Amino acid sequence: MSNLQNTSKHSYNYGYIWLLTIAAAMGGFLFGYDWVVVGGAKPFYEPFFGIAKDPVQQGWGTSSAMIGCMIGAFVCFLTTERWGRKWLLAAAGLIFIISAVGLAFCNTFFWYNVWRIVGGLSIGATLNLSPVYISEMVPPHIRGKFVSINQLLINVGMLICQTVNWAIASANDTGVAPETAEYFNTWNVQIGWRWMFGAVAIPSVIFLIMMVAVPESVRWLVKNKQSLKAKETLTKIGGEEYAAAELKEIEKTVAKEDPGMDFRALLQPKMLKILGLGFFVAMLQQWCGMNVTFYYAADIFTKAGYGVSDMMMQIVIIGGIAMLSVVATILMIDRVGRKRLMLFGTASMTVIYGIIGFLFHQEISGLPVVIFVLLNVMAYQLTLAPIVWVILSEIFPNRVRGAAMSLSALVLWIGNFSLTYTFPSIKESIGWANNFWLYGGICLLGFVILYFILPETKNKTLEQIEKELAN
Repeated sequence: MSNLQNTSKHSYNYGYIWLLTIAAAMGGFLFGYDWVVVGGAKPFYEPFFGIAKDPVQQGWGTSSAMIGCMIGAFVCFLTTERWGRKWLLAAAGLIFIISAVGLAFCNTFFWYNVWRIVGGLSIGATLNLSPVYISEMVPPHIRGKFVSINQLLINVGMLICQTVNWAIASANDTGVAPETAEYFNTWNVQIGWRWMFGAVAIPSVIFLIMMVAVPESVRWLVKNKQSLKAKETLTKIGGEEYAAAELKEIEKTVAKEDPGMDFRALLQPKMLKILGLGFFVAMLQQWCGMNVTFYYAADIFTKAGYGVSDMMMQIVIIGGIAMLSVVATILMIDRVGRKRLMLFGTASMTVIYGIIGFLFHQEISGLPVVIFVLLNVMAYQLTLAPIVWVILSEIFPNRVRGAAMSLSALVLWIGNFSLTYTFPSIKESIGWANNFWLYGGICLLGFVILYFILPETKNKTLEQIEKELAN
């Protein structure tokens, strides 16, 4: 065991650790906001663009941002080992601002999707680089907790977005039914959804400023022959003794590596095994079906018999439950461990999806649907949502962590896009009940596979994890 795990030997500057964490996790906040804004805006932009009765175009409008996410993740794969984490995250903040302004002023469905794809570039970058940055800066005994802060800010972003959407929609709700011709001329359809998308520019400015102010990742600095700068940051984090010990540990694994990324390292048999694990947990997080709940929450609650105002309120409640669940994960993850929570999550969601499917099959609507949807959100946000990113930020070797994380994020976004784009058509083909049962089956498969292949990584340094997975 590394002496770095003896936390009593070092006096940590938690204020500085929190500053670094919040700066990077603001990327998570923006991801969360941009992730769910479409769920609240779609009842209004769909009739504006004339796609309210076209499931293929509805799927494209909801999922087009995922194209940008995949491109953003791939760009990070090519550049993060050479350019670092800090400036790519700062660039993502700038692109978020541009996308928000573009969406607020677009007038055609074509340009709507163009700006959603542009915004997706930033989502694809922040979703994988924010947890990588945090994991490479935070001491091992609190790494799981602080990487999970990124997921907490994702959920704070979701909740604030859902609250803003609800406030905009409710303040201007005329009570006109969506099926009527008059609905097209309502304020929400003409203007409201623009404010929903445009509001993300405000936190984007804050994120950009914070990322310009913080230092580069210490492990990236060491790998790129900038150990003195890394030592300065490590000293601010834990003092001279901590900095010396941590620097020595990092240099054992990265100091002799070529600063330029050798992509052939990803094709080594042992590395392919680790990549396979990363790809699986990334795809599972998406194909467990939870994004359907967030993206299509309006459709789910409309089907369950709720009107526009009540529907928007239920979406806000989802955000609140999600945020509280991640807080519980932050308190547990470094004690309970990653594997136990992942197994609990997949098992719970298997059962809950079965029940939701049964409710839709029996045409039971109203409160029972809301209760079990909220329980499913709780199970997901306690487990798969934050812990997948903790696992991905831990399992890859130092020399390829950024690139491997970006590849895993690319796989995740492929899963996200395929799920989101196909949902309207699949739902129309097999019905609501079978759709939820399908996701339950995927969660069951995930439980079985994770039980046999997922290692436990709690309380281990990144260098220790690297050594264990490489053997």
